[in-house]
Amino acid sequence: MIRVLLVDDQPLLRGGFRALLDAEDDIEVVAEAADGEEGLALIGEHLPDIALIDIQMPVMDGIEATRRIAADPALAGVRVVILTNYGFDEYVFNALRAGAAGFLVKDIEPEDLLHSVRVAARGDALLAPSITRLLIGRYVAQPLGTGAGTALEELTNREREAVALVARGLPNDEIAARMAISPVTAKTHINRAMAKLRARDRAQLVVLAYESGLVSPRT
Repeated sequence: MIRVLLVDDQPLLRGGFRALLDAEDDIEVVAEAADGEEGLALIGEHLPDIALIDIQMPVMDGIEATRRIAADPALAGVRVVILTNYGFDEYVFNALRAGAAGFLVKDIEPEDLLHSVRVAARGDALLAPSITRLLIGRYVAQPLGTGAGTALEELTNREREAVALVARGLPNDEIAARMAISPVTAKTHINRAMAKLRARDRAQLVVLAYESGLVSPRT
């Protein structure tokens, strides 16, 4: 059972999402909150698998809530998916940098919402190649710091290669084919790289890869 917690200041949206998610045999909405502060308290209480969090709310916005979730070791198993009205923008990028596993627009089709919740629950990032191109084109054209670059020195050559392919938006099967290894081995390289770089998920791995200069937007 995938346990979901909804955090949004629009009651109608929460109600619609809850009805849709609760109708599935493998998904359960465990609680709802109207702002980030209330959401944090309920997340700590219920420890959901997925927290669907609105990016702009009163009291505490989704970026700050995501940052606090990512910083709390007790919430390491909670994957944050950001909800937005506007598609990919600077707020969403800041949420990804803060630790979100991906994002969804609020007018998403019902079947896409269900699929996205299941993808996030598996541990995959909700970053399609088209979104990755937007990310690198708008926000990471220049490396933003040296911290990630220093951390990359801890990676093996194969781990660096795997991270670079993740940053290009490739799934594990395609990464395995490019590297001439099995999908299990590819996943192992990616998981080890995430552990060394202290990345919560693949979304943060993408951000780190571009910010560190491992992958260039011009290539």
